[in-house]
Amino acid sequence: MTNVLILGAAGQIARLAEQQFLANTTDNLTLYLRNSSRVADQQSDRVTIIDGDTTDEAKLTQAMTGQDVVYANLAGQNIKQQAETVLKAMHTSGLKRLIWISTLGIYDEVPGKFGQWNNATLGSYLTRYYAAAEVLENSDLDYTIIRPAWLTNKDEITQRHDPFKGTEVSRKSIAALVVKLTQDPTSNIRTSLGVNKPNTDGDKPAWY
Repeated sequence: MTNVLILGAAGQIARLAEQQFLANTTDNLTLYLRNSSRVADQQSDRVTIIDGDTTDEAKLTQAMTGQDVVYANLAGQNIKQQAETVLKAMHTSGLKRLIWISTLGIYDEVPGKFGQWNNATLGSYLTRYYAAAEVLENSDLDYTIIRPAWLTNKDEITQRHDPFKGTEVSRKSIAALVVKLTQDPTSNIRTSLGVNKPNTDGDKPAWY
């Protein structure tokens, strides 16, 4: 049994991960988010809900007490500041293991026309998310950064951890990867994983 703190617990990937945690593991979940009413439907004696902002270092540190893994599903203009606060809180609480959702293209690693389209479409979003990833990569944390391709709600669970070839991946696949990583604390330590669905190569996602 693992105690998992989920930051940004109302996000679409986070909600899917929460369902999988409760259905497929014995883990205890602490859901941390700014508006707890967004997860009020999550009724389980294995779930604790905390109203909080991820830039509130004191509250975040308190939420980390007794946790084994932090899974961060965060977004926003201040994503670098959030990463810095998460890092400080983890240091204070003695936590090491972090799973961090980012996005493809932060290293300019997406080749060809799809890479050009991705860079043009995401623009400064990539710069902000790279800055946040850099905070973690320069830390001493046991992090895994996950860089999904463009997200869909398709019901498929295939994932690959290769240089980007495909253009899309389902949210359910990313959620499944998060759950898998929490079950093996030594897996993919200090790595940044690009995740895509095979056979979705193209100049942009097919659904876009």
